[in-house]
Amino acid sequence: WAIGASLIAANISAEQFIGMSGSGFAVGLAIASYEWMAAITLLIVGKYFLPIFIEKGLYTIPEFVEKRFSTNLKTILAVFWIALYIFVNLSSVLYLGALAFETIMGIPMIYGVIGLGLFAAVYSLYGGLSAVAWTDVIQVVFLVLGGMVTTYLALDILSDGQGFMIGFKQVLDAAPDKFHMILDQANDQYTNLPGIWVLIGGLWVANIYYWGFNQYIIQRTLAAKSLGEAQKGIALAAFLKMIIPFIVVLPGIAAYVMVNDPEIMARLGASGQMNLPGVGSSDKAYPWLLQLLPTGLKGLAFAALTAAVVSSLASMLNSTATIFTMDIYKQYINKNASDNQIVNIGRLTAGAALVIACIMAPLLGGIDQAFQFIQEYTGIVSPGILAIFLLGLFWKKTTNQAAIWGAVLSIPIAICLKFIPGLPFMNQMGLTAIGTMLVIVLISFRTGSGKDDPKGIDLHKGLFATSPVFNISAFVICILTAVLYAIFW
Repeated sequence: WAIGASLIAANISAEQFIGMSGSGFAVGLAIASYEWMAAITLLIVGKYFLPIFIEKGLYTIPEFVEKRFSTNLKTILAVFWIALYIFVNLSSVLYLGALAFETIMGIPMIYGVIGLGLFAAVYSLYGGLSAVAWTDVIQVVFLVLGGMVTTYLALDILSDGQGFMIGFKQVLDAAPDKFHMILDQANDQYTNLPGIWVLIGGLWVANIYYWGFNQYIIQRTLAAKSLGEAQKGIALAAFLKMIIPFIVVLPGIAAYVMVNDPEIMARLGASGQMNLPGVGSSDKAYPWLLQLLPTGLKGLAFAALTAAVVSSLASMLNSTATIFTMDIYKQYINKNASDNQIVNIGRLTAGAALVIACIMAPLLGGIDQAFQFIQEYTGIVSPGILAIFLLGLFWKKTTNQAAIWGAVLSIPIAICLKFIPGLPFMNQMGLTAIGTMLVIVLISFRTGSGKDDPKGIDLHKGLFATSPVFNISAFVICILTAVLYAIFW
C-alpha cells in the first residue's frame, strides 16, 4: 500500500486539482480519460517495464539511458528535461498557484508568482529533498480531503441542502453534454480530446511516458523490496486512479452548472459573485469553489493547496538542479568538482530556473486551460523519448547512433506537425512517436547491419509472469474502466 500511496502522492498535485477542475469546467468528464486510461497504463508498466528495470538493476532513468545507449544521448535528453521543467512545468505551476491566490485572496498575479517563487526557493534550497519527501503524503491527504469536501459542498449547494446525491442528479440533468467521455468532432474541445483517437492515439504516448519513464514517478516503484511488492503497489495506484476524477473533475462540472444557474447564484449572494470562472478563465473553477467553504475548512484547504504548489515547485527545482549538475556540469564542465561546488552550482541552477519560470508564468494568463497547456507542450518532447525507450527496451537491434538521431529529429517532427491546421495535439503526439520510431528503425538497420546491438537487453520468457493477485486486480480494473466508458460514452 505504501508504494501505491506514494505513486498517487507523487502524481496528485495542486496543478492537477486546479488545472483538471478547470478542464472539467470547460470540457467536462472527457478530461477524466487522463485518469482512467492511466489506470490501464499503470498495469502495463507493472507487467512489462518494471520486470526489466528491476531484473537488470536499473534504478534511475538516466542510468538506463547511459547503460543501454551512451553518455551523449543522456546529455541530449538532460537538455530536453531541463527545458521541459523550466518552460512548461515550473511556469505553469507558478501560474496556477498565483491564480488561486488571485481568485481566493485578491492578490495580483505578479505578486503571487513572486511570493510562491521565493517560498519555493527557501523550501528547496534549505530543506532539500528530505523536506519535499516528508510532506508529500500529508499534503495529499489534505488535498484529497479538501477535494472531497469541496465536491460534497458544491453538490449540496446545487441541491439547496437536499444532499449531494440530489445535487449530482441535478448536475447530470443540467449539463448532460459535460458527461460524454468521447467528444463529437463538432465539439469545440475536440482539438484537445479528439474523440475515439483519445483511446487509440496520443494519450497512450502521454501516459506511458509519464508513468513508465518519468524518474519522479518510477523511482517510487523501483524502491520496492521486490518485484511482487512493486506490482501490488502499482495495482493499488491503478484502483485509486479510478476514483480521482470524482474529486478533481466533478467539482469543475459542478462549478459550470452553478455559475450558469441564476437561482443558485442568487442564493450564494455577494461571496459567489467574485472572481467567477467562465469562458477563457475556466481554471478559476476550483479556487472559486474553495471560497464557498466554511472559514475553517477554507483555510485548511487553501493551506494544503499552497503547500502542494510549493512542494511541486521544490521537487521540480531539485530535479532541474540535479540533472544539470550531474549530467552536464560534472560531465563536461568540471569533472573533478567537489561536493561543495556541486551543491553551489545546483543552487545557482535552481535559482536561474526559478527566475525564468517567474518571468514566463504571468505570460500564461491568456490560456484557458493550463492542464491542456502542460499536456500539449510536454507532447513536443515526450513522443521522442518514449520511442527511444520502447525500442531500447524491446528491440535489441536499436543502436546508439539511431537513438541519438531519433532524439534530435523528434523535436522538429513535433514542431512541424503543430503547424498542420486542425490536427489535435494528441494526434500530433502519436504521429511524432511513430515518425521517431521509423527514424530509429531505419538508422538502426543502416548502422547495425541488421544485427543485435551489443548493448541490447535480453528478455527471457518468464520475465513478464505476474502473480494471481496482480492478474485479478488487472482484470477488475479493465472491467471497471470499460463500464465507466460504457456509462459515460
